[in-house]
Amino acid sequence: MAVVMFTLFALVVVGYVAGKLGYLGGDFDRQLSRLVINITCPALILSSAMTGELPDRQFILPLLLISTLTYIVLTAVAFFLPRYLTKHREDEGAIGFALMFGNVGFMGYPVVASIFGHEAVFYAAVLNVVNTFAVFTVGTVLITGKNEVEGSRFEKKVLYSTPMLAAYLTMLIVALRIDNIPDYVSQPLTMLGNITVPAALLIIGSSMSQLPLRSLMGNATVYMTTALRLAILPLAVHYLMTAMGFSPFVVNINTVVIAMPVATYGTILCLKYEKDTTMITEVTFITTLLSMLTIPLLVTFFL
Repeated sequence: MAVVMFTLFALVVVGYVAGKLGYLGGDFDRQLSRLVINITCPALILSSAMTGELPDRQFILPLLLISTLTYIVLTAVAFFLPRYLTKHREDEGAIGFALMFGNVGFMGYPVVASIFGHEAVFYAAVLNVVNTFAVFTVGTVLITGKNEVEGSRFEKKVLYSTPMLAAYLTMLIVALRIDNIPDYVSQPLTMLGNITVPAALLIIGSSMSQLPLRSLMGNATVYMTTALRLAILPLAVHYLMTAMGFSPFVVNINTVVIAMPVATYGTILCLKYEKDTTMITEVTFITTLLSMLTIPLLVTFFL
């Protein structure tokens, strides 16, 4: 596990250096992000059901259920806890978003694949269906403010984005036990999907290189939020879901997914709705950096 996380971290460092040297950044990062989100990540999800044995379809409903329950719990946390973490009311929404949403698409899939095997990307994709819906409903309300709900309508097209369509199709393949997909379909998808992990990590490193030096330091609020996002909340949910009777495999994958650093959608939504990005940017950077340490510890000692 330590080798896996060091490898992921090394790619983030390469992305950081490349950003500083001008090889990455700006429009190139935006275009590469679009490529990852809309093309290579869907290919990675699809290929998870096309290489080796099919994932077990009996986990689909438990994964959807545990994810739904998890985000109900995290929604309560996101609206209640931030007022105790900051004196600045305008930061409460960003902190709530940070507590609730991990970076499943960019970090979750690579980490889950590294820990549980390539086919486990399918299980993470099932969990991400609920996550994505929550980001653009509850998450948007958190960022825009509780009193501005009229300006934060859920965009239905998110449910038909290419990653979501890939998740739906992959669930259908697994549910129907379609295991005779020809190599001329599966192999190009697998090769294309393999781009996702290094590209996503390079983008994360490059985005870090664009942050001001002050963001590298953080503050008490950032570090309290980071501790909750990376350790306290994942472990609390882990033990809660175990107590509710979910299987260890389902609980472990759910725990790893919600132990990811803060989702980059937070910054995107702040920019879209013209909110201050300082808090969300700082906590995204610090959680991404420290997750390289916390995820191996979580896996080693608790899963």
